[in-house]
Amino acid sequence: MEPKSCTWLEGHLFSCLLFLIFLCHPTFAAVKTYQFDIQVKNVSRLCNSKPIVTVNGLFPGPTIYVRDGDQLLVNVTNHAQYNMSIHWHGLKQFRNGWADGPAYITQCPIKTGNNYVYNITITGQRGTLWWHAHILWLRATVYGAIVIMPKQGTQFPFPQPYLEQTLILGEWWNQDVETLVNQGNKLGLPPPPSDAHTINGKPGPLFPCSDKNTYALEVEQGKTYLLRIINAALNDELFFAIAGHNMTVVEIDAVYTKPFITNAILIAPGQTTNVLVTADQAPNRYFIGARAFMDAPVTVDNKTAAAILQYKGVPNTVLPIFPQLPAQNNTDFALSYNGKLKSLNTPQYPANVPLTIDRHLFYTIGLGINACTTCQNGTQLTASLNNVTFVMPKIGLLQAHYFNTPGVYRTDFPDKPQTTFNYTGAPLTANLGTSLGTRLSKLAFNSTVELVLQDTNLLTVESHPFHLHGFNFFVVGSGIGNFDAKKDPAKFNLVDPPERNTIGVPTGGWAAIRFRADNPGVWFMHCHLELHTMWGLKMAFVVENGKSIEQSVLPPPADLPTC
Repeated sequence: MEPKSCTWLEGHLFSCLLFLIFLCHPTFAAVKTYQFDIQVKNVSRLCNSKPIVTVNGLFPGPTIYVRDGDQLLVNVTNHAQYNMSIHWHGLKQFRNGWADGPAYITQCPIKTGNNYVYNITITGQRGTLWWHAHILWLRATVYGAIVIMPKQGTQFPFPQPYLEQTLILGEWWNQDVETLVNQGNKLGLPPPPSDAHTINGKPGPLFPCSDKNTYALEVEQGKTYLLRIINAALNDELFFAIAGHNMTVVEIDAVYTKPFITNAILIAPGQTTNVLVTADQAPNRYFIGARAFMDAPVTVDNKTAAAILQYKGVPNTVLPIFPQLPAQNNTDFALSYNGKLKSLNTPQYPANVPLTIDRHLFYTIGLGINACTTCQNGTQLTASLNNVTFVMPKIGLLQAHYFNTPGVYRTDFPDKPQTTFNYTGAPLTANLGTSLGTRLSKLAFNSTVELVLQDTNLLTVESHPFHLHGFNFFVVGSGIGNFDAKKDPAKFNLVDPPERNTIGVPTGGWAAIRFRADNPGVWFMHCHLELHTMWGLKMAFVVENGKSIEQSVLPPPADLPTC
């Protein structure tokens, strides 16, 4: 795809020139190098503007451009007051969990004043992914896009766009988010919700104090554009729409899909969606809108972020047309939209769904209240999978696994909950014996796994986007209510189910995924709502080595951070 100008690229002149060289020279070196400087900057972006943790002083951070087959080297130097680690969300990291990034899972964090080089080989992937901080709540401001172009000579399996743009949806707190989290923990309560949603770091004109803080995308009449949309929000699933314009969904989580037309999309934290948009309406200014999807009895979030799609030649004085976003509690739209997502499943891009299963797992998602002697209220909110609240270790789990360090974790995470009950029935307030522990589930190399994630009505029902590190998986089924192991598998889609790395478990429902455990190492799985992850809604898989060196975890790099 030949870029027509650099005005559509985020970042600065160097990034633009680098991308032009990258696109225009097929023989450009297959090693892509980036320098990430973690630093505190005042971006002067919103009300009560404050210094925030950034990468290279940018918010959002720089976009990484690579091609399938490239080696990516990212030298991260930490100048901030917080320890730091970066996760490359959706990159499979074959045998190389050392570069995956979640703190205390695959590495110790990078301490202030230190650096670490993430050495990543892009293998068999193309599309839109993203990177973000994976420690504390720092991904509130530390995030950016990853754009993986196909191998040279390989075209998109959809009409070639005229231009493309990345839109990152996020959240903003007017106060320091880590301070708010610490205050909430002392009380045993969640921190306050964010003050705004953002599009490319800007909330738009619907937010107070947002003068000159609206992102605008200029388009030309009749041209088709590829929008790479990322939900980097910490705690909100989001509806996204463009006033007056339909979108054609062509990719999710860096996997091509069967194209379909929609007037809005639903995108959970951690997910990415690529859409084609044709500027086929009367020349005008049209709002791009994003707001939370809330179909559970929790606090309603009315913060709508807005950007502007502006036809070339239309003056800025024209008032934009507002999009018809789905209602915040429109569960029917959410279920219908997700039901339309299907893998492309062609000879070039097959859907290799495991048809025979070696391990059947059933995990219940629980939210509850535990006693807390150090909390001012005497209790604290907690979360669990199969009634196990995950306790973070003091050293990296992958390091402990590789060197057989005793006493760091156990491999007895239960395949199913100890207690069976009506998971989505009448509201329950008991925790059903929630226990604390660093308990992992061991998987044999190359074994096939089916995992059913079941929401429960412990404390409250709520949607949960779950992310599995190190793998893609196929979403073979989902539904509302309790999973029926005798009836529901008969309705699974084993032909062209969507392939993802992050799945939204429906409120008061379930989702079934399948994957092949062909990537040895320790791989995190957690709810991508930062609030729930903090409360313990997480676990990890230990995938054993295969029989050969080529099926075993690589040795750790010499500069691996120490705890």
